[in-house]
Amino acid sequence: MGLVIAGGITFVAERERVINEIDDRLESQVASLVTVAAMTDVEPIPAPDASQAPATAREELRPADFGSVNEYLRAAVARLVPGLNEASVAILDGVPRYRPETLSGFDISDNDQLIDRVVEETKGSDASLIGTSVTDEGALRYIAVPVSMEGDESKGIYLRAIDLDAELNAVDTSILTYAIAALATIAATGIVGWFVVGRLLSPIRRLQETADSITLTELGARIPTGGNDDISDVTRTVNSMLDRLEGSVDVQRQLLDDVRHELKTPITIVRGHLEMMDPGDSDDVALTRDIGIAELDRMTRLVDDIDMLATVEGDQFSMVTIEVAGLTARVAELVAVIPDHEWSVEAAGDGTVEGDDDRLLQAWLQLADNAAKYSPPGSPIELGSSSDAAGVHLWVRDHGPGIPPAARHRIFRRFDRAHERRSVGGSGLGLAIVDAITKAHDGHITVTDTPGGGVTFTIHLPLRQGSPTELPAPVRAGDVVMQREATG
Repeated sequence: MGLVIAGGITFVAERERVINEIDDRLESQVASLVTVAAMTDVEPIPAPDASQAPATAREELRPADFGSVNEYLRAAVARLVPGLNEASVAILDGVPRYRPETLSGFDISDNDQLIDRVVEETKGSDASLIGTSVTDEGALRYIAVPVSMEGDESKGIYLRAIDLDAELNAVDTSILTYAIAALATIAATGIVGWFVVGRLLSPIRRLQETADSITLTELGARIPTGGNDDISDVTRTVNSMLDRLEGSVDVQRQLLDDVRHELKTPITIVRGHLEMMDPGDSDDVALTRDIGIAELDRMTRLVDDIDMLATVEGDQFSMVTIEVAGLTARVAELVAVIPDHEWSVEAAGDGTVEGDDDRLLQAWLQLADNAAKYSPPGSPIELGSSSDAAGVHLWVRDHGPGIPPAARHRIFRRFDRAHERRSVGGSGLGLAIVDAITKAHDGHITVTDTPGGGVTFTIHLPLRQGSPTELPAPVRAGDVVMQREATG
């Protein structure tokens, strides 16, 4: 459309320009013809003799210099020689009378359509006129100058015409060239655009195909990414969404598997005791009741832990800026009431970390509770925090039997323990919850040996951007003295 509009405007403008130039040529070429009405009080110009140079189109042909309209028209035709693509004829009383002897242009003396039209248009008028006539010989742009003299009843017309088709041929050729070039441009643009747009839209097609292939049982399909354009950004965003969706479905599947696996045992126990119970034996009924209530309580705790694990894996966190020293002091106050152990704080790090205060407190307390469960009564347990260029570190150190290195990779799994036969209560989800909370804060947990025996759990968290790193300072929280520990 743009090429058509540009070409159309150019064609119309060029055509009008050529027609205006033709009109100027016609008017200038007949400007020397002076009608009788224009001869009032004009000084006569002597008629040129044969020795003079040939007359030009600038000479004024005064009717007063001639004896009749016939002579005047003859002189006009003889002196105003037409050029290329031009023609002239003298019409006397509606009949062509004279034509130029030198035909550098073309002949219109036998063009009855043009002559009849001009005669009819100039009837009863002495004013010259310009018009366009489309005849069998082509389109002609003409000017007609009526000629009359006092004392001569003849009516003459000097007619001069220009072949409009020939003059516009250059414009037509240019427009034809433009049209061919425009069509070639459109074709080239279409071909290039086909491949370019196809290449640009191919990621969208792959996105559609990938979206169609995604099912609840098959969430592993991903879209290939490459480049830095907007479509590539959308592709990466969709892949990230699919990752989160797959992770969410995996969590739900794991949750269902855990519930099915862990609830099967207490249900089987309760059912077995109910089937074997002697209704007539009050002692057996009381024993079965106690067993059923204990198993139901364990199921309740298990469901609560599963719900907690699903919550922390669902990224439901309220991130705030947390002072590490304040968090350390709060944990020290809470663990001080856990019996059978001597609690102490080795160090309290400075700096801040971005995180959910309650969730981090929950994870740290869970590590402390695990240490209390798996350490001999009366043994000391240390906790502390520090900060350095690598981040913030929160640890709990016990002096129990420790964890074999071969079992450390699986203790954070759900319902898994380092020692299967250890008679310690719990659902087996504690460390899984700690691991989920830590990962939600972009951190990780390490398990190392405690010098002299035992195990140390350390939560590593990234520093808050712009947070200073300082050496730890002594802090007193409640009745627990936090002793400074050199951190290098």
